[in-house]
Amino acid sequence: MAKATGLDPKLHGYLIEHRSADDAVLEALREETRAATGVRAGMQVAPEQGTFLRILVAAIGARRAVEVGTFTGYSALSIARGLPEDGRLLCCDVSEEWTAIARRYWEKAGLAGRIELRLGPAVDTLRALPDEEVFDFAFIDADKTGYRTYYEEILRRLRPGGLIAIDNVLWGGAIVDAEIQDENTVALRELNDFIPTDPRVDSVMLAVSDGLTLVRKR
Repeated sequence: MAKATGLDPKLHGYLIEHRSADDAVLEALREETRAATGVRAGMQVAPEQGTFLRILVAAIGARRAVEVGTFTGYSALSIARGLPEDGRLLCCDVSEEWTAIARRYWEKAGLAGRIELRLGPAVDTLRALPDEEVFDFAFIDADKTGYRTYYEEILRRLRPGGLIAIDNVLWGGAIVDAEIQDENTVALRELNDFIPTDPRVDSVMLAVSDGLTLVRKR
C-alpha cells in the first residue's frame, strides 16, 4: 500500500506552519528576493527545505561545508546556522548581482565570518581546491547539466560518513515524463538513475520541495 501523502495547497500550508519559524532576517531575505528577482525567486529553496538543511548540518556535526549555487543566499544562511562558530561554508556561484544580496544578509545575520563566496564557474573552484580538502556536508543547487561533475568533484573531497544534498531531483514532475527530453531533464534523470547504483555511497530521494536526494559517502 502506498504510504505517500499528496500535498494540496492547504496541506502544504499546514506543513510550513509546523516547523521552527524563520526569524526576521530570513523573512526579509525571502521578501527581498521576491521583489528583486521576480520569477527567478523560484530558484530560492523552500522555507521547509532551509530548515531541513540547518537541522541536517547540525545533526551530523558538520564543520566544513560547500554549496554549489548560492543565488541570494537563503540556503547558505540556513547551512551556516547549522555549523559551529568555527565552522566554514564555501559558496560557489557565478552571479555578482544576486550574491550581493546574499552578502548583505549574511552580515545582518552575523554569519559573514563563517561563509566564503567564490565567484566563477563552480567546477573551476572545486578543481582548484587542494587534494586534501575535506568536507562534511555539501549542497548542490545550480545548473542541472553540471550536477554530475559537481557530484564527482565533491564526493572525492567528502569525508566518509559525509552527506551531499542534491536539489530539484523531481524537476516539477518532468523527471517521469518520457516525452520531456530537454538537456536539464535528461541530465537529472541520468544522475538520479546513477546514484542508487554508485557503490561509493548510500542514498535516498525525499519529497522535500522539488525533490531532494541525500547521499552518504561510505
